[in-house]
Amino acid sequence: MEVLKQKIREQGVVISDQVLKLDALLNHQIDPALTMQMGREFAAKFSEDGVTRIVTVESSGIPVAFAAAVEMGVPLVFARRKKTLLADPDAYCERVPSFTKGIVTDIMVSREFLGPEDRVLFIDDIIANGDAAKGVIKIIERSGAELVGFGVVVEKCFQSGASTLREQGIRVESLAKIKSLSDGEVHFA
Repeated sequence: MEVLKQKIREQGVVISDQVLKLDALLNHQIDPALTMQMGREFAAKFSEDGVTRIVTVESSGIPVAFAAAVEMGVPLVFARRKKTLLADPDAYCERVPSFTKGIVTDIMVSREFLGPEDRVLFIDDIIANGDAAKGVIKIIERSGAELVGFGVVVEKCFQSGASTLREQGIRVESLAKIKSLSDGEVHFA
């Protein structure tokens, strides 16, 4: 998506050779028109896969996953990062480290919203090392649902997350692939 790449060039902030801050368009402030375009793109890529649910992780994955869910006419389920008083005590749960937050959290999905009858499209904002993605995929597998693919807005190709998923036979579709963040600049693959 050239429009996404242009927005990343204009609004992304390279923090280091490992970290790209996308707060102006994806992680703090949302560009609604761009988000809907990204949702349409994912819907088109997975239109023939019989998707019955879209799954993401709160919170940065929600807008794009929602846009794709609207386009595909299916429910969106997001894995919660915090347990609430009303949380399902029997929820699917996985402990995952966060590359950008530098912490380990539990992510959970209620058994009520994910089951063996589902064909799931997993959508997220960025994949670096892929720890959160691996946790969500484990939850999908434990539910008995079928994972049809993983859609990610930004793939950091210089980190192993997406390539590890591909090696496991998971279909990964990225809207923008970043080769490196060297010299304080974004270099696309």
